[in-house]
Amino acid sequence: MVRRCAVLVSLLLLSLLSVQAQANPHARWNVGYHLLTFNDPLDEQPMQAYAFYPTQGHTRPARLGSYSIDALQDAPVAIGRFPLLMLSHGNTGTPLALHDLITALTRKGFVVVAVVHPGDNAQDHSRLGKLSNLYGRPLQISQAITAALGDSMLSPFVNANAVGVIGYSAGGETALILSGARPDLQRLRKYCEERPFDADACQTRGELEADRDDLTPEADPRVRALLLMAPLSLMFGRQTLAEVHLPTLIYSGDNDQLVAIDKNADALARKLPGNTDYRLLPGAGHFVFMAPCSDEQRSASPALCTDADGVDREGIHRDLIHEAGKFFTHTLGRPSRAGLQTADH
Repeated sequence: MVRRCAVLVSLLLLSLLSVQAQANPHARWNVGYHLLTFNDPLDEQPMQAYAFYPTQGHTRPARLGSYSIDALQDAPVAIGRFPLLMLSHGNTGTPLALHDLITALTRKGFVVVAVVHPGDNAQDHSRLGKLSNLYGRPLQISQAITAALGDSMLSPFVNANAVGVIGYSAGGETALILSGARPDLQRLRKYCEERPFDADACQTRGELEADRDDLTPEADPRVRALLLMAPLSLMFGRQTLAEVHLPTLIYSGDNDQLVAIDKNADALARKLPGNTDYRLLPGAGHFVFMAPCSDEQRSASPALCTDADGVDREGIHRDLIHEAGKFFTHTLGRPSRAGLQTADH
């Protein structure tokens, strides 16, 4: 009788472990990527985003732009429902500059969609300094969310109720508008009167070209959490942030020579009315959030790759990846198999 009870207990434990394994299928996946093409809401011209997703397939380094990324194009998507993270890059930048954060979060069980903003990326500066860029970038992220949720390859595996936004530099401004913030253009004018030497924020002397009078800041209610890194946010005062109630994790370096932290990250952390966690990195500059550079990149772009003495970019990224994964898991939830019966590839 005792032996029979022991066998039954063992079977029960194995059953529970099996159920638990299905609820939390893998602690770590490999990385697949899929190119999304959809219309820019500003002019209906094609725009693109890289969608990185968990896969159980074997991967190998792929050359994307000037970056070598360990990911396989159009690999089968791992079975699961994964939270969706949207990435908005900085002015004249590329989302692939943050490829280590992207792939690390993907391995933790997130789908990460890295948008290339038309008119404001490394190859195309045509909308820089224009109102269409300020209000258009959030619309582009919203369109990318819709594209990802409607994509035949990705949509069965994305949790539409768990969407977060990662914003770096000007991408922080974009993320804030998506969460309900409303820019105050007068704040930019006043800032540039006080600090005309700020070559980044005040290239147009505090006046954005009013190239579109039909655009307004539009929030996206699908967004549930924000990760902001060195966010450009000087156009937001306490009143214009009053509708932002999303959990927010902010990182900034206290040696940022491009985006003044006193008028941006510091002020933003004080004024946000919601649940905000602010991490200030001693000695770190604006570009510390870009992936650690290869020797080739360091030689080609020393200003982007060189940190101040004592700043450990690799260590900062290890902490950032860990904390970002923990933050989005807490705010958006874990991957699950809920509602999935079969997967066709």
